[in-house]
Amino acid sequence: MDIIVHRIRLRESVPRDRFEKWVTEVDYAACPRLSSVASFSVQRIPGEGASAPEYFEVITVSSRDAFVRDTRSETFRQLASEFHGLAEVIERLSGERVGPGYAAA
Repeated sequence: MDIIVHRIRLRESVPRDRFEKWVTEVDYAACPRLSSVASFSVQRIPGEGASAPEYFEVITVSSRDAFVRDTRSETFRQLASEFHGLAEVIERLSGERVGPGYAAA
């Protein structure tokens, strides 16, 4: 499994509630149609001040190649189009998990 992390900043005119509603109602709902995606979540970075809220998303995929194939699908293209109207990715990280990791039973 490969892990992809994107740091995200909302566009200036986009309220936090609008973005979070889109994430929970549209983005998460589309994941089952992307066969490479094993898990996906978006986290809000706590903060204060005048700057736009920031988030990061963590995507676990079966392989990078499979995810690249999914990015060519109509489902992904529609998500990307909607996302770009709401926010922008300001940093990208990806890597392979070392060993099986840990998860509480």
